[in-house]
Amino acid sequence: MLYDDDADLSLLDGKTVAIIGFGSQGHAHAQNLNDSGVSVVVGLREGSDKVGQARDAGLEVLSIADAAARGDIVMLLVPDETHHDVYEAEIAGNLDAGDMLMFGHGFSIHYGEVVPPKDVDVALAAPKGPGHLVRRQYLEGSGVPGLIAVHQDATGNARALAAAYSKGIGCTRGGVIETTFKDETETDLFGEQAVLCGGASALVQAGFETLVDAGYDPEMAYFECLHELKLIVDLMYEKGLAGMRYSISNTAEYGDYTRGRKVIDDHVRANMKQVLEQIQSGEFAREWIAENRAGQESFKRMRAEQAQSRLEETGRDLRSNMSWLDTSFDQG
Repeated sequence: MLYDDDADLSLLDGKTVAIIGFGSQGHAHAQNLNDSGVSVVVGLREGSDKVGQARDAGLEVLSIADAAARGDIVMLLVPDETHHDVYEAEIAGNLDAGDMLMFGHGFSIHYGEVVPPKDVDVALAAPKGPGHLVRRQYLEGSGVPGLIAVHQDATGNARALAAAYSKGIGCTRGGVIETTFKDETETDLFGEQAVLCGGASALVQAGFETLVDAGYDPEMAYFECLHELKLIVDLMYEKGLAGMRYSISNTAEYGDYTRGRKVIDDHVRANMKQVLEQIQSGEFAREWIAENRAGQESFKRMRAEQAQSRLEETGRDLRSNMSWLDTSFDQG
C-alpha cells in the first residue's frame, strides 16, 4: 500500500493536468487537484452543460483539444464508450513526447480501444469509490482508497507521477494499491456485473418478485428486499461480514448461514465464473463496443424497461414520502 509519505506531490509542480470530462469522477479529480495546488484545466465539448459547473468551481475550461494540448498530464474521464472517438479526434494529435496519458479505468487500453504513441507515459489512477465520495472525503481530510497502474513508462517517471496524482486527489490518505491495467479492468468489470450492480440488483428484483408473487404487499416487499439493504451494506462496510453478523439478531444470523448458500449456490458460482471468463476473453468488451457503435438500441430499451418495473414504481411512491431523501431523480 502507498500512503501520503510514499508519494511526492511536488513532482506535479510546473506541470498542467488536463481533466477531460467533468462528470462523476472528473469534477472530483479536477477540484481536489486544484485544492492541492496543482495547475488544472478542464476539457469539455462545445455546448456541454458542465461548462458552467466547472467555471463556478473556479476552474479554467477549454475545448478538449486545447486542454489536451495544454496538459503535460491528460486524464481521460469521459465515459468508457466514448474514449476511442474522443481520443482519436481530440487528443491523439495533441500529445507531445514525454506527456502522460491517464485513465480512471483500464478498459480502453486493455481492450485496445485507445492505442497511445510509444513516446508518452500511460498510467491509471482509479479511486475505489464514486466521485462525490472522492470529493467529500477529500474536503473532510480523509480519502477514498485507490489503485495505480503503469501501462507504458516512456520517461521512467510514470509510477512516481501516478502516485503524485493519486496524492493530489486524496487517495494516498486512504491507501493506494499498485496493480496492472489488466487486473484493474477485469476485477472492476466482474465486481460490477456479478456483485455490486448486476448481482445485487438482480437479487433485489428476484426477492421482491418472489414475495409479491406469493401475495405479500409490494410495499412490504420493497422495504424488506431493497430499502433495508443499505443498513446491512453499511454494517459490512464498517465492520466486515463478521461485524454485520454481530449486529443483527441471532435468528437473522442463523438464516444467513443456513439459507444464504441455498440462494447463492454452486450454480450461481458457475455463472459467476462464466461472467469472469467472458470478461477475460474480451467477449463482454466486444459486445459492449458493438452495442455502442450500433447506437445503444438494446441498452436504451433495457434501461427503459427496468425503470418501469413494479419494483421501481413501488419505490418511487414510497420515496416520495421520505422527506430526508433526495428524490429529484425520481421526479425526472
